[in-house]
Amino acid sequence: MNINATLIGQSITFFVFVWFCMKFVWPPIMQALSERKKQIADGLAAGERGKHELELASKRASENLHESKQKAAEIIAQAEKRAVQLIEEAKNAAKAEGDRMLASAQASVAQETVRAKEALRAQVSELAVAGAEKILRREIDAKAHAELLIAIQNEL
Repeated sequence: MNINATLIGQSITFFVFVWFCMKFVWPPIMQALSERKKQIADGLAAGERGKHELELASKRASENLHESKQKAAEIIAQAEKRAVQLIEEAKNAAKAEGDRMLASAQASVAQETVRAKEALRAQVSELAVAGAEKILRREIDAKAHAELLIAIQNEL
């Protein structure tokens, strides 16, 4: 065999193989690589969009959290204010009730004082009458008066 003919045959076969590969094998491989490149680029872009959306969602969440904390603080402040109002109202009502009870007690004490004075007056008058009666009984001694009457008659 001739080496030149073998070389030429191998060269022709190689060129046919290269042509066949470039015509039928290379385009689908390049298309698959292109599609894969596009998928990777889309995936990276989606990842970037997701990262950006995550940052936005994080900002919105922190803003919502901040707003919620402010609202909670406002609600707590309102509740504390209402509690103070209720306490003040209760104090005022208790003071009014205490004043009313004090006035009632004072009126009751005054009424009891008047009753006690009246009772004491009645007892004092009874005691005075009883004392006067006892004094008069001592003073009205029949013997002493009889002697006094006899002495007055003798003088006349």
